[in-house]
Amino acid sequence: MLIPKLQQEMKISGFSASTIKSYINCVRTIYAHFKKPLDHISANEFKSFLEILADKGYSPYSLNQYHASLKYVMAKVYGRPSHFHFPYAKRHKKLPIVLSRVEIRKIINASKNFKHKLLLSLAYGAGLRVSEAISLKVWDLDFDELTIHIKQAKGKKDRISMIPESIISELRQMVAGKEKSNYVFASERGGKLSTRTAQKVFENALKVSGIRKDATFHSLRHSFATHLLENGTDVRYVQELLGHQNIRTTQRYTQVTNPHLKNIKSPL
Repeated sequence: MLIPKLQQEMKISGFSASTIKSYINCVRTIYAHFKKPLDHISANEFKSFLEILADKGYSPYSLNQYHASLKYVMAKVYGRPSHFHFPYAKRHKKLPIVLSRVEIRKIINASKNFKHKLLLSLAYGAGLRVSEAISLKVWDLDFDELTIHIKQAKGKKDRISMIPESIISELRQMVAGKEKSNYVFASERGGKLSTRTAQKVFENALKVSGIRKDATFHSLRHSFATHLLENGTDVRYVQELLGHQNIRTTQRYTQVTNPHLKNIKSPL
């Protein structure tokens, strides 16, 4: 009964479907390892479990997710706070992978499918996460104001972003004849395009373009933010467009867009 209770509690608390799935997978793995009620696990036992995962190459992010999953189960399912007081794993601070404007254009042009090409263009031009791009509906687009209403994004927050003027006619063509409640980028069956399909679209375009950066669909969003800052856009406006709660999350892009550093010539 542990999984149904956990699922119910997380749904009521407003967690996203992907977070619920991740927590459930973590809890199942923990239970499979210990083969006993999770409230019977000692702090030392759980430390040893996390050490095993670390030795297997699990990232700090994954270790923290196992830690958070167990703490949530203890508090919400068993009704008592976790007695584990050790800190979360320190996450490595990596700079975001950013594509140049030329590389962005190559990737977009590498896709010959009209819908796929427009999906990549809008994701970059509006700074959308993959989940946001595939969830867009016709009524979210305001062509008069050139805005996109992104609803219930990460953190259950709404925000407004921009429609790039360069793709207005293509977007109008994409949604022509569709109901307001229809998805902008529907699958061939008419339903919502899957996250994996959208990621595959990017991966195929990246491969065809010949660009060898370890980029992902999310790199389009990274590039959007970086290029706005390079254009002189105030970091606070970029924060709003991205929907970041903390401005420090947005400020990391200044590390890859500092024009003063780019103008420095090596003494060699």
